[in-house]
Amino acid sequence: MLIYTVSMTYSQLIKLATWASVVAAISLIGVKTWGWDQTQSVSLLASLIDSTMDSAASLINFFAIRYAMAPADKEHRFGHGKAEALAGLAQALLILVSIGLLLTQTLGRLWHPLVVENTPMGISIMLVSMALTGALVVFQWYVVKRTQSNAIKADSLHYTSDFLMNFGVIIALLLASIGYHGADPYFALSIGAFVVYSAWGIAQSAFHLLLDHELSDEQRHLITQLALTQPQVIGMHDLRSRQSGHMQFIQLHLELQENMLLLEAHDVAEALEHRIMAVFPYADVIIHLDPVSVAD
Repeated sequence: MLIYTVSMTYSQLIKLATWASVVAAISLIGVKTWGWDQTQSVSLLASLIDSTMDSAASLINFFAIRYAMAPADKEHRFGHGKAEALAGLAQALLILVSIGLLLTQTLGRLWHPLVVENTPMGISIMLVSMALTGALVVFQWYVVKRTQSNAIKADSLHYTSDFLMNFGVIIALLLASIGYHGADPYFALSIGAFVVYSAWGIAQSAFHLLLDHELSDEQRHLITQLALTQPQVIGMHDLRSRQSGHMQFIQLHLELQENMLLLEAHDVAEALEHRIMAVFPYADVIIHLDPVSVAD
């Protein structure tokens, strides 16, 4: 019953986070479209393009996470958690598309600068955008801390870059208001470089998950310490681990006295499994029992 309650809490937090990001993205698109029409700022356009890609990424997350949370079935015995990693790759590709669109607009402005108009209006719009984005990012950080969801973490990275982008747009608009209109496209290029850096981090994390990368050294060390401090355990070897969505899959071999009764050995393994799952509540743990005399 405890595991069921924890699972429901995870599901509710993840679904709420995806709804929040979709609503925020659509709101930001509306606000920034009006702001760009009023100011003709290419930095604001860069932020608008990024928000448009964010909305597409949020929609992908919305559906991918629901699929990833589906329970394991006969065809997918290990669950559907890798859908989160696929969503992360899709987000990275969308970011590259947005950067291509941004470069097209920005290079044109470098060769043919335009005067940024109505900067007070643009600054007001970006302050509203920062408030919306900041509130969403804080909530996403909370959800990531509670769930360790890689998809929400990737989505949060999108909106963190959007928040910084909004700050850069405000600086560009302030400079334009005192006559430095040429700074606008350079800020747009700087924003684009930061977004590409963010996309690389998302893609790298997604590849790790799809290729069954081991858990972090800190997590593996913790599992090893739990095993070696379990009463009646002599040693441990062949620790294997991977992450799939919100679940960790952990396999290890315990070395026990060869004259131990089977039931007693089972109790040792079960006690260790409970200790591991106290630290990794969504883990699937498989423990092999080896007599110490034949352990490699």
